[in-house]
Amino acid sequence: MKRFLTTWSRYPLIESEVEEPSSLVEAREYCQRKSHFIAYGCGRSYGDAPLGNFVLKTRRFRFFHHFDPQTGELTAEAGVTLEEIIKHFLPRGWFLPVTPGTKFVSLGGAVAADVHGKNHHVDGSFCNWITGIWLLLPDGKEIFCSPEENTDWFRMTCGGMGLTGLITKVRLRLRPVQSSFIEETIIKCPNLEESLSIFEEYSSSPYSVAWLDCTARGKSFGRSLLMLGLHAAEGELFVSDKKTLSFPVDAPSFLLNPYTIKLFNDIYYSRIKREIVQQRVTYEDFFYPLDKINHWNRLYGKNGFLQYQFLIPKTEAQKAIREILFTIKEYDEAPFLAVLKLLGKGNDFPLSFPREGYTLALDFKLTPRVFSLFRILDEIVHYYGGRIYLAKDARLSRKYLESGYQNLEQFIRFRKEKDLFSRVRSQLSDRLSL
Repeated sequence: MKRFLTTWSRYPLIESEVEEPSSLVEAREYCQRKSHFIAYGCGRSYGDAPLGNFVLKTRRFRFFHHFDPQTGELTAEAGVTLEEIIKHFLPRGWFLPVTPGTKFVSLGGAVAADVHGKNHHVDGSFCNWITGIWLLLPDGKEIFCSPEENTDWFRMTCGGMGLTGLITKVRLRLRPVQSSFIEETIIKCPNLEESLSIFEEYSSSPYSVAWLDCTARGKSFGRSLLMLGLHAAEGELFVSDKKTLSFPVDAPSFLLNPYTIKLFNDIYYSRIKREIVQQRVTYEDFFYPLDKINHWNRLYGKNGFLQYQFLIPKTEAQKAIREILFTIKEYDEAPFLAVLKLLGKGNDFPLSFPREGYTLALDFKLTPRVFSLFRILDEIVHYYGGRIYLAKDARLSRKYLESGYQNLEQFIRFRKEKDLFSRVRSQLSDRLSL
C-alpha cells in the first residue's frame, strides 16, 4: 500500500510502500519478495532512518514471550513499546534500565538507535542491557545473536539503525525498583561554566539532565536548570494515569520566534525560586515530561522541526558548546528546547552514538535558514572531535559521518560481506552510502 510517511519531526515526508505484517510468516514473505526493505516501529525517531521505498511496520509484533521474576530478564517482540513494558512490570517492581525522553518508542527501535537516557554516565546505553536479539534476514532466515552468539551480528545490530535486518524479538534485563517515585533535586546553574562544573560535581548521581537556556546573554550565558534523580527507596508501585493535554491542530508559524522563546525561557528559569529544590515526583514527571502533551510536535507548525543533537568530548565541551551557542545567536535562530546530558564510556558498537563527553540536543522550527546553520554547526562539531546522532538526523553529509564515527568502515564492510547493502536500505543509508 502506497502512503506518505514521516517521523516525529515531520521531516522528511516521503511516499513509501508500507506493509504491516502480523506474523513472522508474513514478514518473511515480504523480506524475500521485495528487493529491499527497512523496519519502522512507532515513528518516534526524528530523522530518516526508518524511511524508505518499502517499509515494514512492526507494531503488530507486540507480545511478551517470557519474564524471569528472579533476574528481571524479559523477552518481548520488537513492536512492544517502552510504555507497555512499564505498564506491565512497574507494578511488579521492575523498571527500564535505560530510557529515552519518551516512552512511546518500540523495543526494536530502541535497539536500532541504541537509545540513551539520563543515566548513561552510570549505566551506559540501552543495548548494554540487551542479552539477545532475534533478527529476520532478507533471505527469510531468522537468527539469534547475543554478546556470546553471532557476536558480529549483535554488534552491528545494536545501534545499527535497522540496517542489518528486521528485529523480531529482544531479550533485556529490567531494573528492580521499590517505588514509582523519583527523588529529584533541581539546581539553578547561573552560566555555562557552572552548569558543566556542577554536572561533574554530581557525576555519581544515578540520573542527571539539564534544561539549557540558549537565549540568555552576558553573565547568564548558558544558564541551566540541572535535574538530578534517583529511584525512591520506598513508596507505592503504580502506573501513572494522569490525563494528558493535546495540541489539536498545528500552531501558527509565527508562534515560535526568538522573542516568544526568550520569554518562555525567562519564565521557565525564574519559576525555580531557590538555588536548590528537592522534591519527590513520579517517574512520568521526571523521565517523560513531554509525553504529557499529545502531538506536541504540532507546536512547531505544519512544516515540523529539526533536532540537532551532537556529542563533544569532555575536554572540549565548554569551548565547543560556547561556540555553538554564539553561532546560533548570530544566526538569530533560537531553539525552543535545549537538553544537555553527561555521557559516560561508550561501547564497541560501530554506529552507537554515546561515548564519554557531553551531548546537547537542540530543537529548531523548520525553516530554510536552519539547514545553512546546521552546516556551520557541523564544522564546529567536526573541529572539536564530536559526532552527530543519526537517530535525530536527516541531512548530514558523509564527510562528517566518517569523522565522527571512527569504526564506520567496520559497519560498511559487514553490510557488504553479508549482502545487506542492497537488501536492507533506508533514506539514511542511501543518503550516507551506508
